[in-house]
Amino acid sequence: MMPANMPLAADHHHASAARAQHFYKAYGLTIASQIELPELEPSEPASVDVLITVGPIDLPKPSPETGTAFRFEARQQYLAWQTVGAFLITDACRIEVEPAPDVDDALLAFPLLGPVMALLLHQRGLLILHASAIAVGGKSAVFMGDKGAGKSTTASAMIRAGHRLLTDDVVALDLADRPMIVPGFPQLKLAADAAAAIPLGQAEIRPQVHAAIDKMQHRLHGGFSADAVPATRIYILERGDKASITPLPSISALPAIIKFSYVTRFGRSALVGDFTKTHLRQCAALASQIGVCRLEVPTGLDRIGEAVALIEADLAADDRGAVS
Repeated sequence: MMPANMPLAADHHHASAARAQHFYKAYGLTIASQIELPELEPSEPASVDVLITVGPIDLPKPSPETGTAFRFEARQQYLAWQTVGAFLITDACRIEVEPAPDVDDALLAFPLLGPVMALLLHQRGLLILHASAIAVGGKSAVFMGDKGAGKSTTASAMIRAGHRLLTDDVVALDLADRPMIVPGFPQLKLAADAAAAIPLGQAEIRPQVHAAIDKMQHRLHGGFSADAVPATRIYILERGDKASITPLPSISALPAIIKFSYVTRFGRSALVGDFTKTHLRQCAALASQIGVCRLEVPTGLDRIGEAVALIEADLAADDRGAVS
């Protein structure tokens, strides 16, 4: 945590000073941000864990040919997208943002609350999965899978069935004691067909921020768990003829967790110094303590309820959080 007397606004650039400071809560952190992030839960001003400022970043910008520029060091991580902006993470507690021309806060929030926040949380010692997570009573279900597998859709169906969202897209696990899922913020990203088939009455659909982004943001007003929940089961989603759950042996569970860990999206270059060993140790610890299963979800949104019922029965039958 940053010291309580840490300045809450960057003073290195006049554009930064002109922006108002907003306070939020997410992933157990108090965030002070000069970028508006209505996706997050508002917070009263307090001692700040993460400071987000806007201003120039003196690092090479992406070329039109590459479109992106990434740099990973022990104390700093730099991510830049030509059409959105540049983001510099320092000491796992500060994010500097330089928007691309004519880019507004709503578009900046997409990478900021996705890969940028994931890397910051990773630097803070958490294991980050590219997944969705739902609280089911005192237990939890984590949904991993390839793009289009239906992670957010399955999470939405679970919320519709009366369960609570823990986090979507970026799942942060604290492995200090027993694995715990740290709650993110109350938003799901859903494709139009999934949103139409599984309407969430307590959700506000936010305006589309860019024509190239096909999923809509659904801001929940209810149906969110603000408390950390023990990690109980990880489900790797695949399409199938009928809903089924198959426990994976540990020899298959570890590679699956590594594959869907968020940092692997950036390749080995993101695992600087001792982080390679730390990351492998974290993935192995999770695989050894949490049941990992293959979940076949029937094709067709009208049958998603079959998968929900199977998940509920699976978690109810497992009081110890281990595959029987």
